[in-house]
Amino acid sequence: FAAQRHVLTYMEDAVSQLLENREDISQYGIARFFTEYFNSVRQGTHILFREFSFVQATPHNRASFLRTFWRCFRTVGKNGDLLTAQEYHCLLQLLCPDFPMELTQKAARIVLMDDAMDCLMSFSDFLFAFQIQFYYSEFLESVAAIYQDLLAGKNPNTVIVPTSSSGQHRQRQPPNDCNPLEGVEASLFYQCLESLCDRSKYSCPPSALVKEVLSSAQRMTFYGFLMALAKDQGINRALGALPDKGDLFLDPAMDQELEKLVAQVSGLSVSGPASSSADTANVPVRNSPRINSPWKPLHHRRKMDAESEGSNEETDSSEN
Repeated sequence: FAAQRHVLTYMEDAVSQLLENREDISQYGIARFFTEYFNSVRQGTHILFREFSFVQATPHNRASFLRTFWRCFRTVGKNGDLLTAQEYHCLLQLLCPDFPMELTQKAARIVLMDDAMDCLMSFSDFLFAFQIQFYYSEFLESVAAIYQDLLAGKNPNTVIVPTSSSGQHRQRQPPNDCNPLEGVEASLFYQCLESLCDRSKYSCPPSALVKEVLSSAQRMTFYGFLMALAKDQGINRALGALPDKGDLFLDPAMDQELEKLVAQVSGLSVSGPASSSADTANVPVRNSPRINSPWKPLHHRRKMDAESEGSNEETDSSEN
């Protein structure tokens, strides 16, 4: 159970943080620190503003990061904003300052099917593609290797599994989907992926759902397969980090918290400087962490504005 739940990973991280902040923690006790740490792990808030190596260290961390990204920026999709890969990367860096651009680009390529990284994407399209690329990154690295072998006429007899868990895998040329045969034979592709899912020590989509995706066509391209995974709501439910697409912009719990916060801020504004110290004491005060990161302001653009105004505005290359 301890290995399955990565308990040792969290214990090591908790002890490391305890040693780094022992002077502050000594004021309220070690027991309270461990209680709050593992409560944050359970709630999924432990990944906020952490380094990428920790964010991607466990499946629970990855799911927590996906859920946090959705909850923090769902208004982007709710407002109809369309952003580029670079701008989505800036949002990711708000939560994880050293999040690698490579993963963002790979997610965008699932949506765009090409290298046009300056094209605009909806929040829902990017989010579900990013979920597949981020959560199953090691699996997709192996899938790319198998796909290339099948394109070359080879039948992989061994499963290729990345040895690195850092997210920085060996560099491979992106599979070429523009071939005369339009991909590989879907049934043979599934046989290879079924073996991969059985042997891989990394997270893989349920093999039954992978089979369902590949049974929908006789031949399948690499990016066609990734797009099908991203759109499959069965895989989304199995992963359990995001709601169904129809409920993507609904989050009653978060809306209720925001309403409370707005009410508190409004109360402070109405009372003004003349409010008594007793009133002020009833307002909870939290110290928000400040992260110095190299992101730049986002340029939010709406699809309707672009259509009505005929704007040809493109992302400023100086900001990339």
